[in-house]
Amino acid sequence: MQPRSPSRTARRAAALRAAHQTLDAGRLFRDPLAVRILGADADELGGEFDASRTASERRGIRLFIAARSRFAEDRLAAAVERGVRQLVVLGAGLDTLAYRNPHEAAGLAVFEVDHPATQEWKRERLSGAGIPLPPSLTFAPVDFERESLGDGLAAAGLDPARPAFFSWLGVVPYLTRDAVFGTLGYIAGLPGGAEAVFDYSEPPSAMTPRGRAGHRVRAARVAALGEPFLSYFAPAELATELRGLGFAAVEDLDAVRLITGYAVERTGHPRGERERRSTAHVLRTATLPSCQ
Repeated sequence: MQPRSPSRTARRAAALRAAHQTLDAGRLFRDPLAVRILGADADELGGEFDASRTASERRGIRLFIAARSRFAEDRLAAAVERGVRQLVVLGAGLDTLAYRNPHEAAGLAVFEVDHPATQEWKRERLSGAGIPLPPSLTFAPVDFERESLGDGLAAAGLDPARPAFFSWLGVVPYLTRDAVFGTLGYIAGLPGGAEAVFDYSEPPSAMTPRGRAGHRVRAARVAALGEPFLSYFAPAELATELRGLGFAAVEDLDAVRLITGYAVERTGHPRGERERRSTAHVLRTATLPSCQ
């Protein structure tokens, strides 16, 4: 990452969230700021950074990106109902939750954690789009080559003695296993208790031959951008490791189950997806038994 240059994968995720608003009418996840914050990159919505995919495949990835955000925000809303008042957005990129915070009146404080260069770029985007910084938001710039997540959040004012919710989307596949479990270990060790939502991918060996071929193309593309895929997890093994860290609850949905669940919620009937499965997952885990 060059100075003042954002993560390319963060831009891509932002474009997909914005594309869902315009091409899918925000059916699974409504974000009124998604297009505005994208700014000059809005012309990338049509191609969505991946012209090699079919229209159906591009729609599938758009819906997954939208559904994982919806899932995280739904679980956050439930946490706020239980009294959680601290949200940490890890690898925030161009995520807009802090700027449309539906829980601000309840006192939810939001801490955005990201590389300093990405945060500087985001601030410029926010200013250019006329999106104000709310008083409930605190930026927590963390250069992981020089400081730890715990040190960065402590400096930003996170209270470890109070429960916190962590949203960690679009990041885990680009980290080493050591980095992933280092972060999860920190979250599990917070004395006030914590809940986290993150996404991950199963290894290529779990994919269909067609899926592996597509994955090779995507892996080569992100590697060329300097942000290669570094970690994969088998669901059962990951659940065991999470419990070993001290997490009491694990809820794991593959992309098909996640998207289909929201489609059923909207239409009252499934869309022929029940026999399929995906190797892309969204997982919720918590250290508090009350979050079961």
